[in-house]
Amino acid sequence: MAAVQIAPVAKRANVAAGTVYRYFPSKAELISELIADVSRAELTAIRRAADAAPGPSSALAAAVTTIAVHVISNRKLAWGILAEPVDVDVTESRVASRRGIAAEIEGRIEAAVRAGHLPAQDIGLAATALIGALHESLVGPLAPDDIDDPAKLRDSVQAITLFALRAVGVLDARARGLVVQAVMPVMPARRELTAALAG
Repeated sequence: MAAVQIAPVAKRANVAAGTVYRYFPSKAELISELIADVSRAELTAIRRAADAAPGPSSALAAAVTTIAVHVISNRKLAWGILAEPVDVDVTESRVASRRGIAAEIEGRIEAAVRAGHLPAQDIGLAATALIGALHESLVGPLAPDDIDDPAKLRDSVQAITLFALRAVGVLDARARGLVVQAVMPVMPARRELTAALAG
C-alpha cells in the first residue's frame, strides 16, 4: 500500500494520470476505494455462501469458511487492507470494511440464536471477536508461515472454522459436522473467489 503511486496506476489502467486524479484526488482516496471494492466483493461471496446453506448454523459456518478461504488465498492483499502501514490515512475505510463483515457475521449468529442453535450471547461482541480471530490467526505476524501450502490450507480453514463455531457455542460434534459441510463446497470455489477479489 505504501508503494502505491498515481502515475503507475494510471499507466496500468491505460489512462492519463489526470484522469485518475479526477476520480481519486489523493492516494488516500484511491486506496480507500480499493479497500471498499475488495470488501464489497468479499461480502458478496460471504452472503452467497451463507445464503446457499441449509440452515442458520450452516450459514454461519459457510460465512466463516468463506472469510478464511479469502484471507488465506489473498494474504498480501488482506494484510494491506487490514494493517499494512501506509503513508496516508485510510483508517476510516479499514474500519468500515471490518464493520461490514462483522455485521454480516452478527446477522448469521443472531439467526442461529433465534433458531435455538446457539445460546444467548452478546452477538455484536461475538461477531467482532470472530473477525479478529480469523484475521489475527491467518494474516500478519502471528500467522503460520506455511499456511499457503495447499496441504495446510484445508486444515487451516477447517481449524479456524471449528474454533469459530465452538466459540459461539456450537457443541463439538455438531461443529465438526458443520465444518465438513461448509469447507467442501467453498474450497473448490477458491480460484473463483481469488479471481473475483483480485480482478
